Amino acid sequence: MKRKAVMVAILRIIGLAAFFMGLLWIAQGLGLVHWPRESFMLDQRPWAWRGLVLALLGIAAVWRAGRRR
Repeated sequence: MKRKAVMVAILRIIGLAAFFMGLLWIAQGLGLVHWPRESFMLDQRPWAWRGLVLALLGIAAVWRAGRRR
């Protein structure tokens, strides 16, 4: 694989991981997901906002990876 293709794949993987982690943080911050049971993030609105930012950054990374081809 070319170096550029590897970088695109890595950026895509990191972007997807950030997106899904952001969704989890949003759900935990809004109290929709109570996993793990003893998390400090449960029902804490600031974590929902941080999750939104992380999810948007993940989308931006995936979008950027698609444009690098």
